[in-house]
Amino acid sequence: MTHTTRRLAVIALACSALLGTTLASAQANKGEIRIAHIHSKTGPLEAYAKQTQAGLMMGLSYATQGTMMVGGKKIVVIEKDDQGKPDVGKSLLAAAYADDKVDLAIGPTASPVALAMLPVAEEYKKILLVEPAVADSITGDKWNKYIFRTGRNSS
Repeated sequence: MTHTTRRLAVIALACSALLGTTLASAQANKGEIRIAHIHSKTGPLEAYAKQTQAGLMMGLSYATQGTMMVGGKKIVVIEKDDQGKPDVGKSLLAAAYADDKVDLAIGPTASPVALAMLPVAEEYKKILLVEPAVADSITGDKWNKYIFRTGRNSS
């Protein structure tokens, strides 16, 4: 198992653990656990985004033994492209929480996008699992209690 594959498996397991805490909010989503995956599907970090998306889906499939169900709730992953732009990522996260009624979000690829998204997670009081953005301030001086990160820091 490569380092990237192991890291993505850890992400999936972390998602599974976090999903267990979102079952109450899933009641409003008609038996679904909704996850926004916001990443740079286009732009200079596209390769990282593709790896993260593949690893997320493989990990969720593995963690749920292929059922994509947790606690009788179907896992629905909503893909969104932040284009590597902080303002786009921030807007997509707000729309995911408010309009798509997601229970948690995963991403983004780029650190500037992640930093723009942090206050949105706090405003909506919903989890943002940051992967693979690496800026130290994501879990440093800009951190809030709704932010988790699976990857490394930049230092």
